[in-house]
Amino acid sequence: MEKPVTIENYNPNWVTEFEQEKAKIKEVLKDKPICVEHIGSTSVKGLGAKPILDIMAGVQHLDEVDKFIDPLKTIGYEFVAHKEFPERRFFRKGQWRAGTHHLHIYKYGSEQWKNQLSFRDYLRSHSDVRRQYQGLKLALAQKHPADIVGYTKAKAPFILNVIESANGG
Repeated sequence: MEKPVTIENYNPNWVTEFEQEKAKIKEVLKDKPICVEHIGSTSVKGLGAKPILDIMAGVQHLDEVDKFIDPLKTIGYEFVAHKEFPERRFFRKGQWRAGTHHLHIYKYGSEQWKNQLSFRDYLRSHSDVRRQYQGLKLALAQKHPADIVGYTKAKAPFILNVIESANGG
């Protein structure tokens, strides 16, 4: 059963939860990731979000990630193969389509890595764009209340425009 798409008001506890989760991830992976970042809407102060913590880890080589599957399982993360995203490895904590934490692993410094940070940082520093995104998310959650895939796809053009602006395009 899919959880309905729900946008909660910004919660400052999301930052604390991220720090706790980051410590657990680094502990089980023995500092293998070069960097662990809080991404997605829960990382942007003042932005409402689905209550799912998005975490990004950067590695030198994506083939290292196979060795992470068992250690991450010990702290509740399940590897989810996504053939359509060859540049990313994805782990979910929580039930399918109702996860509580999403761990995205990219090659450190790759275009995908940079775009995630550009999007987050642009929203953090541009309150007008953050408000537009908030409005869009609320409208789309009403339009796609039981369709997380449709909701996510409908946000994509806005996200791509923000990344383009953030990268000076």
